[in-house]
Amino acid sequence: MAPSAWAVYCLLGRLLLCGGSLGPSVPRLRLSYRDLLSANRSAVFLGPRGSLDLRAMYLDEYRDRLFLGGRDALYSLRLDQAWPDPREVLWLPQPGQREECVRKGRDAVTDCANFVRVLQPHNRTHLLACGTGAFQPTCALVTVGHRGEHVLRLEPGSVEGGRGRCPHEPSRPFASTFVGGELYTGLTADFLGREAMIFRSGGSRPALRSDSDQSLLHDPRFVLAARIPDNADQDNDKVYFFFSETVPSPDGGPDRVTVSRVGRVCVNDAGGQRVLVNKWSTFLKARLVCSVPGPGGAETHFDQLEDVFLLWPRAGKSLEVYALFSLVSAVFRGFAVCVYHMADVWEVFNGPFAHRDGPQHQWGPYGGKVPFPRPGVCPSKMTAQPGRPFGSTKDYPDEVLQFARAHPLMFRPVRPRHGRPVLVKTHLTQQLRQIAVDRVEAEDGVYDVIFLGTDSGSVLKVIALQAGGSAEPEEVILEELQVFKVPTPVTEMEISVKRQMLYVGSHLGVARLRLHQCETYGSACAECCLARDPYCAWDGASCTRYRPSTSKRRFRRQDIRHGNPALQCLDHSQEEEATEPVATATVYGTEHNSTFLECQPRSPQATVRWFLQRPGDAGPEQVKTDERVLQTGQGLLLRRLSRLDAGTYSCTTVEHGFSQTVACLALEVIVATQLDSLFPQEPRPAEPPARGGPASAPPKAWYKDILQLIGFANLPRVDEYCERVWCGAGEHAGSSRSRGKAAKGKSWAGLELGKKVKSRVQAEHNRTPREVEAT
Repeated sequence: MAPSAWAVYCLLGRLLLCGGSLGPSVPRLRLSYRDLLSANRSAVFLGPRGSLDLRAMYLDEYRDRLFLGGRDALYSLRLDQAWPDPREVLWLPQPGQREECVRKGRDAVTDCANFVRVLQPHNRTHLLACGTGAFQPTCALVTVGHRGEHVLRLEPGSVEGGRGRCPHEPSRPFASTFVGGELYTGLTADFLGREAMIFRSGGSRPALRSDSDQSLLHDPRFVLAARIPDNADQDNDKVYFFFSETVPSPDGGPDRVTVSRVGRVCVNDAGGQRVLVNKWSTFLKARLVCSVPGPGGAETHFDQLEDVFLLWPRAGKSLEVYALFSLVSAVFRGFAVCVYHMADVWEVFNGPFAHRDGPQHQWGPYGGKVPFPRPGVCPSKMTAQPGRPFGSTKDYPDEVLQFARAHPLMFRPVRPRHGRPVLVKTHLTQQLRQIAVDRVEAEDGVYDVIFLGTDSGSVLKVIALQAGGSAEPEEVILEELQVFKVPTPVTEMEISVKRQMLYVGSHLGVARLRLHQCETYGSACAECCLARDPYCAWDGASCTRYRPSTSKRRFRRQDIRHGNPALQCLDHSQEEEATEPVATATVYGTEHNSTFLECQPRSPQATVRWFLQRPGDAGPEQVKTDERVLQTGQGLLLRRLSRLDAGTYSCTTVEHGFSQTVACLALEVIVATQLDSLFPQEPRPAEPPARGGPASAPPKAWYKDILQLIGFANLPRVDEYCERVWCGAGEHAGSSRSRGKAAKGKSWAGLELGKKVKSRVQAEHNRTPREVEAT
């Protein structure tokens, strides 16, 4: 159900006003496109023409290859540190297809090309590739060779129609997976994009499709298709589809709402004998709920499914489904990540079926007798018992197939682990598009590192810390990585745990991104600990990759849950302070003018505090901000200096209880009475009058601007300043010729003034404050 305005406002209040664990947060480290390239953390492949127009990506770790499908082309990249020796195969539409596409009203550039959208493994030496074919879908086999070979070749004799296996439109959402020589797809299979179905094709069995008469799918937006075994019996294997659909309002109103689903079909489904012939006889679906509990039992639902990642477990564990959802309302746009156990999904599919007597009635659990075999169950040893020869869906009684046809929806929804999202984002300037997860073993536990691709070409690296079964998780954004130079939505993400790489795709191209680079966090134990990155730990000398050790002796310093360097780095922090003290820099300011004291903490998550030690005072006191003294993200702005502002300013950061001084600035205030003697006004040659007018006089307060600019520490910029201010070619009156003469006069005067100002500032810079005061 769509969230009410009151529920949405309540959610906003909790997230943005209460400051809880779900409140706004910022990345601890931001790395730009140039930062990533210079640190050799990423490499980008844009293809021979500068843009791939990428539509499909398949990571083949067995062959150590990355296969890409773009506009009229296929690509193969080796999974090396860079992208050496890429392979390209052009795959253009068939003759006449492009022209026909244009005649039917489609755009020649954005639509009428062969956009490769399916890349699936066919056998040990071939891939199955399908493209839009200028709105006439086409499929073919692609030779990729054995492991160790780098071959890419389209087999012309294998080209065939791809309707039902690939959508007509280049950007239409769909999902596919290849199982046992057959391709399972969820898509809209017609030219107009109205005929939604789940389709199985290829292999020796007849094709199967959804029963369109019952309208089982309502304007679906498919996200993922995957084969997921239920148990050790392969006869029970099913293909699961994750999608969103737009359905009539549950209360019978005229509105339509978006809900997310998980659907499934049996791999050994053969359709019915008399009912559902060549149609799915085992299709069922259930709702995926991802919501934030609110006051009075109200819930704010995130209903639009954006992406799904399957976290495959070790032996004996249940598969976990990470799903990224979005919510769009008149109030705000938000995103949430929910985690589901497949055991909970199976329990819902084994529960009651949803039923209602008419379109105006509420949904309720079906209370009648459920026929045997249970609708949606795969033919297996459980159904093929003595006296019940149900070894195929063609043997199922008509009443079973009729029931499955009339009751495809389960009554209970699938709820996430802990009953709430592990991550909620409502304050992002960008939108979240893709998700990938890596399970990492750290010193104090196992953590799931979540990578989120945005619509601006960046990747967020996040962990969610769960304190207890019912407590709200703490969100920690470790890094924000700008993968692409030009802002472009991330459309594909594949993770290689083996290589510790993330492959990020957009229409522009594909990037290889290292999951971690521990030395980026800094060269001190405290900085490494404060990063709270499960991949990284302090080894006594540097911040490096953490590797679990079977030895009981502790070699590494790491604290992901609390990030407390006071405990982890007690012996190191004293050594660091002793060997690397913060140097005090002298800053000069003029009375009654503004002065800026710069201090940028390494981590945006740190709290900055300023302290002032005045001459003669017993100790420092914290700087209080007001209209005159402003604290910004870059430092401290004193809008109007007074003599009492003089002293030593310490910029201190506090993060997770750990405090450290990162900057120390000694501010000396030059009083106004000293300025005339320090910089006496000197006459400059009068400029030629414009059209007989009087010569203009030089400004009297130029030295204030110069002092503010150079701060006695940036003398080389005096010449630049004088040339810009005194040599500008703009006059309020006069012809172009007279303005040219005036510019020459200003240039000459500016150069002379620059020399005098620079020599005077250099002379005064070498004097002590007492000498300056006595002048």
